[in-house]
Parts: sequence; structure tokens; C-alpha cells
Amino acid sequence: MSSARPRSAIIATGSALPERIVTNEELSAWTGLSPEAIERRTGIRTRRWAAPVQATSDFAVRAAEAALKRAGDPARDVDVIIVATTSPDYYFPSTACLVQRELKAARALAFDLAASCTGFLAALSAGDQWIRNGARRVLVIAAEVKSRVLNPADRTTAILFGDGAGAALLGPADQGDGLRALNLRADGRGHDLIHLPAGGSRRPTSEATLAGQLHTMRMRGPAVYRKAVTTLVRSVEATLADAGLSRSAVSLFLFHQANRRLLDQVIARLKLEPSQYFGTIEETGNTSSASLPIALDQAARSGRLKRGDLVLLAAFGGGLTWGTALLRWTR
Repeated sequence: MSSARPRSAIIATGSALPERIVTNEELSAWTGLSPEAIERRTGIRTRRWAAPVQATSDFAVRAAEAALKRAGDPARDVDVIIVATTSPDYYFPSTACLVQRELKAARALAFDLAASCTGFLAALSAGDQWIRNGARRVLVIAAEVKSRVLNPADRTTAILFGDGAGAALLGPADQGDGLRALNLRADGRGHDLIHLPAGGSRRPTSEATLAGQLHTMRMRGPAVYRKAVTTLVRSVEATLADAGLSRSAVSLFLFHQANRRLLDQVIARLKLEPSQYFGTIEETGNTSSASLPIALDQAARSGRLKRGDLVLLAAFGGGLTWGTALLRWTR
């Protein structure tokens, strides 16, 4: 990495969750699964769902405002706003443009990207490149309202997903701080393992797609579970090997909050100590791309991170996509 193009660092974080708490008891009536069975399958006790009047941009704005407030930076100084989401307010304009409007960040370029549950890492990579090319402040946000594309009777998806947003404000890093490595991969051969069948240009909305409930998420749970566990473990091990680091050198591992049983498998295979892991899935469920920045913000605010700590982020999601990021904490 050239010293003429400094890497990025996370200056501050923020997150936002809906007020509505959806319990396993509530989902039990729709799915026919007992509350105990839902928790046993997922490790989730509650998740948050947006109110009918709320959309993805509402939570993205709140998370961004929290990050800016903690940094003490005004929105007018933001150069770029990147929103990772697969549940945007509209197909167009971008959700990022709506966030820019609400923040009154008049000088900021704004755009969306879609990489499913790996979206935050993809946005982090894009934000890092803007910092390397001279930007001083980049807002990286991941926000989802996945409850709008769930079939409440689908036992595979309805019990997993929640809504929310997380944000990270990026700036140039001091020497030795910030983003140390970032690896992103994809394999489109697995595109149908997690997908939304209709609503795009290949299968536009019609009476037939509505009648067939093709505008709700579909997931082949067992196949996704197996692929996610092996891929996350290999991705983390490769990143540590490339950096010449042992697992013990990393202070905190944060994984996409997909499913508690899945996470337990990854943690066991990596032989991590309990003190090296932080998660939110029990209370927030699977918030897709937003789960990593929500967990990062909660870890930071709860005192689990201190300056100089090495943090490793890892995610796996639809596409298929996956990735890891290694950073040295600065605040």
C-alpha cells in the first residue's frame, strides 16, 4: 500500500433499529413452529420490523446521523454517500440520494450498491477507494427492510430476518491504523440459493407473479447453511494467513448475523475464544447487509473495542457473495 494514497479508517459508527419488536410467540402463530423451536433453529429471540410508514432510507438516515454526531462532523463535509441495500425505497432514485437529501449533504456524491449480506463490506471497499483518491469523508451505510419481502408462513425466512441500518464514517487513517486488508469474492452459480424470484426485468410484476407469491424471498436453507460455514471459515483463514497473523492476534471477530447455529459452527471451527466474538442476532435477527455495521456499532458503544485493536469482519450472502475485512480500530 502506497504511502501517497493513505488507507481509510472508521472515524465513527451509528445504527438504527425499528421500534416494533417481533417475538417468537408472534411468529409462532404464522409459521406453526413453537417459540422454543424457532429459537432452537435460529438462536433468535426477537427481531425488529419496520412500521408501515417506514422505509429503508429512514433507518439509513438515522444511522448516518448517529455516526456524524459521534464524529462531530457536519453532513455538509461529506464527500460521498454509499448505501448497501437489497431492499431500497425505490428501484430508482437510489436510496443514497434520499439519504443525501435528508442529511442536507449537498456536496456529496450518492449511490447504492447491492451485494446482499456482503453489502457492507462491498460498500466499505468502495469507500476506501474514494478515500485513497482524495475524499476526506465518506459515509458507508448498510440498510434493509427485509420484512417487506417475507412470506409470514415461510418457516425458512420469516423466522430469520429483521430490519435496521448501520453506518460507518470513513476518513484518512493515521499511519498503521485503519483498513489493513479487504477481500471480496462472488460465485453467480449459486444465485438461486437466496433470491427474490420476481419484480425485476426478467420477471416483471404481473397477476401471475402476485398470485404465486413470487415477490417474497426464497432460500434453500440447508444448502446455504453448509456453503456459508465452509466459505466463512476458509475466507477468514486465508485473510489471516495473507496478513501473517494468528487468530489470537485479532481482538474481535464480527460475522454477518445470519443464524446462531451457523455462527456457532464457524466460531467452533476457527477455535475462537468467547472474548473474541461479539454478536447481536439474539435481539435483532438477521438484518442482511446491515448486520455487520449494527454489530460493529454496538460493540464500539459497549466498550468491546479500544484503540489499536485488530478487528476482523466477515460476511456471506446471496449472489453468492462473501468477504472479509481486517482493520485496526482507531477510536
